[in-house]
Amino acid sequence: MSIPIAIIGGTGVYDPNMLADIIEEKVETPFGAIKVKVGSYQGKRVAFMPRHGADHSVAPHLINYRANIYGLRMLGVKNIFATAAVGSLNPDMKPKEFVFVDQFLDFTKSRPQTFLERGVIHLDMTDPYCSRLRQVLAQAAQKNGLPCHTKGTYVCMEGPRFETPAEIRMLRQLGGDVVGMTSVPEVVLAREAEICYATIVMVTNFAAGISPEQLSHQEVVDAMDANAHNFRTLVMDAIAAVDEEADCPCRHLPPEASALINNG
Repeated sequence: MSIPIAIIGGTGVYDPNMLADIIEEKVETPFGAIKVKVGSYQGKRVAFMPRHGADHSVAPHLINYRANIYGLRMLGVKNIFATAAVGSLNPDMKPKEFVFVDQFLDFTKSRPQTFLERGVIHLDMTDPYCSRLRQVLAQAAQKNGLPCHTKGTYVCMEGPRFETPAEIRMLRQLGGDVVGMTSVPEVVLAREAEICYATIVMVTNFAAGISPEQLSHQEVVDAMDANAHNFRTLVMDAIAAVDEEADCPCRHLPPEASALINNG
């Protein structure tokens, strides 16, 4: 059975029990095997994938992004809601607020960003995050009275360390709003796979040099835990509202590019 919707759970979002009738699926891809939990919500089949592993043991730079996205594609996924914890570079984007980012800046260094081992796709990334899914998220946030920003630029760093204050000053000057470690190459690979993709980021703290405190991973986890109910409400209302079969430009690479991906 095709599974049209997937949730990729980032830091603090590990629990698939928001779904009913859960089973585990293992998928062998050309890039390695993945395991996902598959369940249902309001009659819709949904796959749940913890990005860092069920026990948060996989660092951002070591995640097998290609296997994850390709495996979801093999399951028939057409819509991905990805979650992430971020630090804020923008004083208007405060802790515990959601941002439905529409652009990214990529500062990763060692991550494969294409499925292709031969051949070339010059992928258009004018609109990297699906505007249709972002609109669904904005409506779900408004319905529940959740503080959110409908646009923002996500700066993706290599990690796993946090940034220096000097780096944060640079990133702010370049137009970054929030900083994290996982959206790239995930969003790029989703576009290659012709999957609609939106990232729901929650601000957990102000970034280094802006925050008066030193940063810690525990601070991020605690902030996500404190907002877990709102995160779950937002994601599940978006799943309930989305038309999982709606057509979208995200799902249509140029024919020659699509042929390259489909033929490996």
